[in-house]
Amino acid sequence: MEAVQRRRITVRGVVQGVGFRPYVYTRATGLGLAGHVTNTPEGVVAEVEGASAAVVLFCERLAADAPPLAVVDAVDHWEVPVAGGTGFTIIASRTGGPARTLVSPDVATCADCLTELADPADRRHRHPFITCTHCGPRFTIVTGLPYDRAHTTMAPFPMCPDCAREYADPADRRFHAQPVACPACGPRLSLLTGRPPRESTEVDPVAEARRLLAAGAILAVKGLGGYHLACDATRPDAVAELRRRKARGDRPFALMARDLTDVERFAHLGPEERALLTGGARPIVLLRRRAGADGPDGVAPGCPDLGVMLPYTPVHHLLLGLPGDPPGPRLLVMTSGNLSGEPIVTDDAEALDRLAALADAWLTHDRPIHVPCDDSVVRVCDGEPLTVRRSRGYAPLPLTLPVPVPATLAAGGDLKNTFCLGEGRQAWLSAHIGDMDDLATRYALEGAERQLESITGVAPVLLAADRHPGYRSTRWAERAAGVRPLVRVQHHHAHIASTLAEHGLEGDRPVIGVAFDGTGYGDDGAVWGGEVLLADYAGFTRFAHLAYVPLPGGDAAVHRPYRMALSHLRAAGIDRSPDLPCVAACPPGEIQLLERQLERGLNCVPTSSMGRLFDAVSSLVGICHLAGYEAQAAIELEGAALGAHPADHGPGYAFGLRAAPDSDPDAGPVTADPAPVLAAVVADVRAGTDPALIAARFHSSVAALVATLCADARERHGLDTVALTGGVFANTLLSAECARLLRSAGFTVLRHGRVPPNDGGLSLGQLMVAAARHAP
Repeated sequence: MEAVQRRRITVRGVVQGVGFRPYVYTRATGLGLAGHVTNTPEGVVAEVEGASAAVVLFCERLAADAPPLAVVDAVDHWEVPVAGGTGFTIIASRTGGPARTLVSPDVATCADCLTELADPADRRHRHPFITCTHCGPRFTIVTGLPYDRAHTTMAPFPMCPDCAREYADPADRRFHAQPVACPACGPRLSLLTGRPPRESTEVDPVAEARRLLAAGAILAVKGLGGYHLACDATRPDAVAELRRRKARGDRPFALMARDLTDVERFAHLGPEERALLTGGARPIVLLRRRAGADGPDGVAPGCPDLGVMLPYTPVHHLLLGLPGDPPGPRLLVMTSGNLSGEPIVTDDAEALDRLAALADAWLTHDRPIHVPCDDSVVRVCDGEPLTVRRSRGYAPLPLTLPVPVPATLAAGGDLKNTFCLGEGRQAWLSAHIGDMDDLATRYALEGAERQLESITGVAPVLLAADRHPGYRSTRWAERAAGVRPLVRVQHHHAHIASTLAEHGLEGDRPVIGVAFDGTGYGDDGAVWGGEVLLADYAGFTRFAHLAYVPLPGGDAAVHRPYRMALSHLRAAGIDRSPDLPCVAACPPGEIQLLERQLERGLNCVPTSSMGRLFDAVSSLVGICHLAGYEAQAAIELEGAALGAHPADHGPGYAFGLRAAPDSDPDAGPVTADPAPVLAAVVADVRAGTDPALIAARFHSSVAALVATLCADARERHGLDTVALTGGVFANTLLSAECARLLRSAGFTVLRHGRVPPNDGGLSLGQLMVAAARHAP
């Protein structure tokens, strides 16, 4: 008779809310094993008993055959005394103890649910909240652990007998699917219209919402992680009105298309973009426009890309229309439900108040959103995904760290804020929080931080923040720290450390870190942003930087790139005559004040920012003089460069390089002087050269500078790994050219993929630096 054994198994990772217990049940019963499985705060715990060979096989294949949404980090099992008994059961979840399980991100509606949604014979036909074990809300509805219906915002909705039967049937696709519901028992959709808003008497709220959109109305639509503002993207009048109401400036709107065929008409789709658009995360994907193609007017003026996503909730699919529905909008603007600068609205009463001046009607429902979560934004660079904003569909999946860290909280930066929790070899980047200049955003940070602590079980003993004394995130970290130590991390060092952590480097050898962005507080009090640092987690040496120029008026220069152009021209000793576009763009009264301001150094902090140099060239060439949103001038400069034919580029421009005066030439830092580049740009402008060609040559000159500085660093210090980071490297034209030149010179190149290169990835680097400095 074959020996019998019993083993206890603990599975850690994203194993709750993804059908893991049903999977364990089915696998155990298929092997004839007895026992039980349950959710606990530390993960899924099971005991199996039966023939030794079957128990061994169960344990060996448990992770390999896991459900598609599961992410198994560890499977621990050990032998326990045989208990006897027959049958296998799913028992009630155990509460208490430290949380060490992981919650799944929200997942787009699966194909099986969409089939049922469109089937008139199915009892969930046109049900706006159809879901199953393989799709639907997860992170945004979780209120606690373990992940059971009682710990979600579905708790107020008791299951009807039919749903309860599916929930309890191991053979059903909805076995232990916590958000399971149907028209008889689930959340209810409603349309609110009028002033004050009242529930519409229309029988089908979605049909009426589609009619309103087709007529040019702007709707507030409740999604998974907050409200969107929607309008028909093919109606320029509706798009312009939404832009006016939201005080959006020229900032691009995101689009939601019914399917890929609606996207192919106006944007390029490669296999990588198709995979991102149709995958379970369903981010906004930045797609290159098709030259000369008809596209939605006014959605992204001056931008080379269009941000597009496909529907990811049943409500979205219904709003865009199922097969056989009356004609309606197939392409919607779908932008965050907020005023510019404010956090996304999630509360229903707040939506009626804060969105009253923005929306004509509200398509809403009565399932609460517990965790705000904006749409993620991704683009493709050299065939690989590059995350620009990491939020819905990705948060709160953890990142595996190359070295263990103490329980640490990193506060991030003030723009594109995310925070990061880490302990051991795992780190959790929060969903996108936003820009910290709004009080409501700071409250959102506090709430999101409490929630992420609760579901990860991380109780921070160490905090990290940016060195900038004026950052609101830093001041928040100072208050939150109390008696706990707080490590202040230099901005660009954190960017480089984030790249190293994402690529799994232990930091035992420095890399050449190229950190290009708009603003970062430097150790000398200047505004850094064009930096080459030799860095590991513990520290850095400033090897090279862009030459300092005055930043006249701080934020005024950011919003008015012509000011930055005039500052650069003055620093380069170039005549600022009216034939230059940036001079012509500056109002006469302002140019005189600006000259005096630069001459006297009033409110002119020195900056080495590469982002500001991109702004200056954009204005100097005549592309963008006023920036209505962050990086607009640089984005439009990249867009112009894409229009130049590579064969016409000719020789690029060249930066001047000089060592610091009175210093050891081997010690640095090297200064990269943009004056020769600016002189060449001015010569081309005055010669009537196509702005697209000038923009392309400028991009080539920056890439050549990176290659030259890295070669110099390798010669002096023997380093051959380069990390490209900072918001400037969201520019795929520049990133691709830098990587090509560096790789052809024999460098190993590290670029971001899962973590944003901009300040959205800053907190991960802060965490790693703080942990290294606090190492025993």
